[in-house]
Amino acid sequence: MQGSVAEHMAHLAVLSNVLPREVKKPADLDGIDGLILPGGESTTLSRLIKTFGLFEPLHQKIQAGLPVWGTCAGLILLAREIVGEPCHLGVLNIAVRRNAFGRQVDSFRQTELIPVVSKEPTELVFIRAPWIEQAGPDVEILHAIEGKVVAVRQQYLLATAFHPELAASSDWHSYFADLVAQSLI
Repeated sequence: MQGSVAEHMAHLAVLSNVLPREVKKPADLDGIDGLILPGGESTTLSRLIKTFGLFEPLHQKIQAGLPVWGTCAGLILLAREIVGEPCHLGVLNIAVRRNAFGRQVDSFRQTELIPVVSKEPTELVFIRAPWIEQAGPDVEILHAIEGKVVAVRQQYLLATAFHPELAASSDWHSYFADLVAQSLI
């Protein structure tokens, strides 16, 4: 409905074990094994999810164990706490600060080695990005930059403050596909 959907779909399409499809209405949730909540604007995404009747069925599926990956605004949607604002889905045990890295003009790209995801350094694209201020004891911190947490995992929930869909590598998408496959065992 909003965000980098086409870019995520392109990365997923190159993976041999993934058949991507868009989710725009509650019936589209039927039969999916995992879901990516893309970047965009979190308040707008939340309104759209509610307007199109996706909030309750999506929340129920996540509570039942559906693997979900939130990128940037998607991370904010998943967070249990948003500093200074009410939460949206509230399923990921983190506190997040919106636009923590600055405004649009402060956007940046950085290459980092994240061994759990890839043996090679991967490009991280930050656009008005949040950061994670607190992570619960059940949350694994996958990566931090200068002490600011930017990637976490809690069971089958994955969240990144950056936009892997805007990078050349599909490493993060492959990592999520493997996470989804693990959930099916």
